[in-house]
Amino acid sequence: MTERIALLFGSSGLVGGHLLNQLIKDKNYSKIKLFVRTTPEVSDPKVEIIKTDFHNLQNHIDDIIGDDCFVCIGTTKQNSPDKDEYKRVELDIPKEIAKIAKSNFLNSFIFVSALYANPKSFADYVKFKGLVEAELEKLNFSKLAIMRPSFLMGDRKEKRVSEKIGIYVFKLLSPLLLGPLKKMKPIHSETVAKAMIAVIQNDIQQTIFESNEIAGLSQ
Repeated sequence: MTERIALLFGSSGLVGGHLLNQLIKDKNYSKIKLFVRTTPEVSDPKVEIIKTDFHNLQNHIDDIIGDDCFVCIGTTKQNSPDKDEYKRVELDIPKEIAKIAKSNFLNSFIFVSALYANPKSFADYVKFKGLVEAELEKLNFSKLAIMRPSFLMGDRKEKRVSEKIGIYVFKLLSPLLLGPLKKMKPIHSETVAKAMIAVIQNDIQQTIFESNEIAGLSQ
């Protein structure tokens, strides 16, 4: 595999943080373009930090150039109580990144979606993820990988009490989650990050990966 340029959106999140560490270690990548609102404490010669105006992504058309685009962007209604802002982060920004990436002929697009993503859902979170998925399918990237992790395990910066309870309950229930319910088992954020790179570096034709399939990819 020739040396590649990775583009990473959402490096401050749970999956994105692990993904950045994995990309830095990965010898297949000679450069990692990090699109961020605030400058992170990252010191590695492979990393190019691009202070990004997410309200005007068209200003960054010349930056969104490379090989593999990894998008781990997301928020919560707690962090974005304004409905329009929540929609912008969860739906509008990922769609715009994808359109620019496609227009710049990026080979691969890897997106962190959600369990039960569905554009027709009444719940905004899974609805917006489903709408992004539908847009990505239309764009017809050479390589598209959509990750649908279940409850994410890992050390978050902010407290999410309801999510912690959910993880605890589903961990207890894990032995009973068989067949179609396997995808509900909690998954570690580092496992998702490893799988995102694995799907690019192996000849895997599948597009959508449920949580249990993500776990299999990283092994």
